[in-house]
Amino acid sequence: TLGDPATFRVWVDERGAWGRVLFVGIMILQVIIAFIPGEPFELAAGYAFGAFWGTLLVWVGVVIGSTIVFLFVKKIGIKAVEVFFPRERIDSMKYLNDEKALNATAFILFLIPGTPKDLLTYVAGLTKIRLLPWILLTSIARIPSIVTSTISGNALGLEKYGLAIIVFAATALISGISYLLYQRAQRKRALLEAGDALARQRARARRRGSPH
Repeated sequence: TLGDPATFRVWVDERGAWGRVLFVGIMILQVIIAFIPGEPFELAAGYAFGAFWGTLLVWVGVVIGSTIVFLFVKKIGIKAVEVFFPRERIDSMKYLNDEKALNATAFILFLIPGTPKDLLTYVAGLTKIRLLPWILLTSIARIPSIVTSTISGNALGLEKYGLAIIVFAATALISGISYLLYQRAQRKRALLEAGDALARQRARARRRGSPH
C-alpha cells in the first residue's frame, strides 16, 4: 500500500488509531532492517497523516528503532553490525571512537535529508557514547529531514504540487550543499590523519636509527 499513497491513506483511515500505531511499528522495523530506505515512508506519512502527525509518528518510530538498534549492538557487539554491513565498511568508521568526531558526523548526516544513516545508527553501539546523549543528538538532528519529507508528502496529498516542488527543490539544494561541505571536511580529516600517521612513522624511524 505504500507504493500507492491514496490507497495507503484509505488503509490508515479504516484502522483509526491502530493505523497510527501500526505505522510507528513500520518505522521501527525500517530502522532495524538497515537496507530499507526511510524517505518513502516519511513521504507516505505526510500524505496519510498530514505534516504535523506524520512528522510526530515518523519521529517516534525512528527514536524507538534507533534505541533498539543501539542497545542490541551494545549487547551483541560487532556481529550484529555485520548482519547488514561488510567488515570493511565498519572498519572505515573507526575514527568515530573519538566522541567529538562521532557527534559531529552524526549531527551532520542526520540533519541532511537523503543521506544514508543506517551504518552510523548501527556503528554508534560499538563506540563509547552512552544511550541518552546519542538518542538526544540524533533525535534533534533528524527533525528537519523528517519535516521536509512529511511536508512534501502532505502537499502531494492536498494536490499542492507547486509547494511540493518547491520543498523538494529546496531540500535537494540544501542537501547537496551540506553534503559537499561534509565531504570536504572528511577529506581534510583524512589528510590530517595521513599526516599524523606519516609523522609517527618518521619519528619511529628516527628512534630506530639513533645510536644507543
